[in-house]
Amino acid sequence: MLYYIKKYPVSLLIILTVIYLSFFKPPTTELNRIPNIDKIVHICMYLGMSGMLWLEFLRAHRRNDSPLWHAWVGAFVCPVLFSGMVELLQEYCTTYRGGDWLDFVANTTGAFIASMIGYFVLRPWMAKKQ
Repeated sequence: MLYYIKKYPVSLLIILTVIYLSFFKPPTTELNRIPNIDKIVHICMYLGMSGMLWLEFLRAHRRNDSPLWHAWVGAFVCPVLFSGMVELLQEYCTTYRGGDWLDFVANTTGAFIASMIGYFVLRPWMAKKQ
């Protein structure tokens, strides 16, 4: 565990930030008047987390020494499952947050967009850089 913390400190920071943002009590602001503005935040959080995981995978496996499906599992499937767990925990373990299917869809959308960018943009770009 300590090895991964030393090797990927930014990854850990992003994941911890997403966890924090998922469970803190957000303040009421004027932005709350905009319908579904929180969905944009969800898309951005999971786009950032999944995008960072894609980048780390591609950077660590430049020599194609690992099957690409590992990236799909680690950078898309895991964030989506993580998102589902967070929504369930918000619903059943907090009194100030609630689980929301649209939040889950927004999180999945962010991970999907990041995965498309990772696969179709970052992967060819990093392969060309070698």
